[in-house]
Amino acid sequence: MNKVLKKMKDYPAIVGFIGISIFFSILSNRFLTIPNIINVFRQVSIQAIIAFGMTMVIISGGIDLSVGSVFALSAVIMASVLKSGSVFLGVIVALAVGALMGFINGFIIAKGRIQPFIATLATMAIGRSLTLVYTQGMPITGLPKSFRVIGRGDFLGLPYPIIIMLSIFILIWFISKNTKLGLYTYAIGGNETAAKLSGVKVIKYKIIIYMISGILSAVSAMLLTARLNSAQPTFGGGYELDAIAAVVLGGASLSGGRGSVVGTIFGALIMGVINNGLNLLNVSPFYQQAVKGAVILIAVLLERED
Repeated sequence: MNKVLKKMKDYPAIVGFIGISIFFSILSNRFLTIPNIINVFRQVSIQAIIAFGMTMVIISGGIDLSVGSVFALSAVIMASVLKSGSVFLGVIVALAVGALMGFINGFIIAKGRIQPFIATLATMAIGRSLTLVYTQGMPITGLPKSFRVIGRGDFLGLPYPIIIMLSIFILIWFISKNTKLGLYTYAIGGNETAAKLSGVKVIKYKIIIYMISGILSAVSAMLLTARLNSAQPTFGGGYELDAIAAVVLGGASLSGGRGSVVGTIFGALIMGVINNGLNLLNVSPFYQQAVKGAVILIAVLLERED
């Protein structure tokens, strides 16, 4: 029993998720139905995948405001390649765009010694501008059917976006717990100077961390593009804030050195459950952002109390 209580204290997002789920299940008999639960997980998958990359960035003591722009840029370039009929090449190009943008972020931050907030704010603006220039502000539609199945298909009743989200969750969890990259991510976020003196190649690992963030933004872009059968130049607006919120709700510290992908997935689920529950209760969308903001603020205040 004590071990269970300790785990709950280590992962407050789990407690929050259970509490909010019970609350909405009492108020709406539609909340705990299988179709609705699957719907919540499907909707959460897009933001959660981005948030997994953001988790590593924040644990390392950084921040990535460019994920929404990377999402959009990856989507439109991929879509234009897909129009030529090559699904494989389109996917590779999307991942390459995400990796390149992540590399640029990591290089500027680690080698140029620019604050992550400023560096990624700049690349956020550049990425969004490149997206609008590339598309001339117009969506790219009419993608191959074989690609659309990624966002719309399912395996044994479980939608592919959920399967992909859970697969990436397991991969990032494994990296965090069982690899040098995971260990060094925590070390850099906890005390970068000490990590450097201990022989950690801080520049190298920071670049890798931001590349992972960029790649996962591109993966998320694939899923939404496939689901909607179009790539919109306005994709990803506000996604950086949703990702940061999920990480913070998951118990990560914005000062670095603390956090977990387990907390993040439950943080993302809290956001999804709030959206879904308020929709089921027919609460005006004008109030929903205020409710999410209040939940985030309470989570941060509780962290300060700890």
